[in-house]
Amino acid sequence: MNQIINKKVKFIDLGKKDYKETWDYQEELFAQTVAIKIENRKNGPDLQKITPNYLLFVEHPHVYTLGKSGELTHLLLNEEELKNRQATFYKINRGGDITYHGPGQLVGYPLLDLDNFFTDIHKYLRFLEEAIILTLTDYGIPAGRIEGLTGVWLDHEAQKNPRKICAMGVKSSRWVTMHGFAFNVNADLSYFGHIVPCGISDKAVTSLHLELGRPVDEKEVKGKVKDHLARLFDMEWEI
Repeated sequence: MNQIINKKVKFIDLGKKDYKETWDYQEELFAQTVAIKIENRKNGPDLQKITPNYLLFVEHPHVYTLGKSGELTHLLLNEEELKNRQATFYKINRGGDITYHGPGQLVGYPLLDLDNFFTDIHKYLRFLEEAIILTLTDYGIPAGRIEGLTGVWLDHEAQKNPRKICAMGVKSSRWVTMHGFAFNVNADLSYFGHIVPCGISDKAVTSLHLELGRPVDEKEVKGKVKDHLARLFDMEWEI
């Protein structure tokens, strides 16, 4: 099968949206793309359909999500306590452990057919991390990776006070991706105190506004992350 390569990506800013509604939307787009790929495998080379790519940006109300490899004990709240904090909880189908999403956090969900770019899930994760690292560099903040851990960290080299500023968790099937990253921009970090973030108990979390000592323009951050993703993946934005 000779797939028609499509590097165009449809960017959708969902604004503030419920986690479950967004998850259902992701699943819908994901299923449509996978269905096209299955159909393409059945058809001859002259009947190949182009697979679409999407990048969703969203901000969720307070919610905790637990990945397939996570431990329920890493959520430190019961149902009543969740309700009191106006938070919800979902077990979901991405990789990784437990994490928090909420106001002041930029959540990005790339739904890409990696056959349009490269078929390497590790490279894919590193590129997502790199887009955040480059964005932090734009703000004068050195950031990087810690061996054996996903996401983006501050004080990643000396590790005297390592702090996670962006969590990652993805799903991929037939090289189609969903879920993505959660970048703390103006986040209320008190909500992380009710979980063992990503199953890591000996390291802290942080937010860009705390590191800079001022509130951050979230629209500006979105633009920087979007630009870095486009360059790294050699994307073209679909008009």
